[in-house]
Amino acid sequence: MVDFMRRALELAMEAMEAQEVPVGCVFTHDGSIIAESRNSVNITRNPTRHAEINCIDFVLDYCNSNNINYRSYFQKITVYVTVEPCIMCASALNNLKVREVVYGCANDRFGGKTVLDVSKFYENTYTLTGNLLSNEAMALLKQFYKGANPHAPESKAKKKK
Repeated sequence: MVDFMRRALELAMEAMEAQEVPVGCVFTHDGSIIAESRNSVNITRNPTRHAEINCIDFVLDYCNSNNINYRSYFQKITVYVTVEPCIMCASALNNLKVREVVYGCANDRFGGKTVLDVSKFYENTYTLTGNLLSNEAMALLKQFYKGANPHAPESKAKKKK
């Protein structure tokens, strides 16, 4: 478990070096990594390119290429992600019926459990476990947000004259 989260943290560091929000993710199946990614929102200019969504796409491609039923395949997947999945990603993971999600630190702004418990919208939900290497994951977020995100859009708030 810890080794998979350490790999996710390495991917989060790569994201930070690329000026992306430092989130890394690995998908495991039968104890092996089958997909890994990091946030790629800024480089792709696509706000949906979170680490989890990228991994989902890799698995779907793999299943399609190998004539595997993705629905049953996802049910055996455990997700390791450095930050609690956002509402979008938590919903996608629930919809695909992954077996388990293990995260580093909570996401008190967009979390799919902390902010809006998306499991209340699904009959079958995954097992959710948090706080695995949470200090390391939070340290990366704090380091990233000390500086301004150079790719963030201009604020639309009116400025006083």
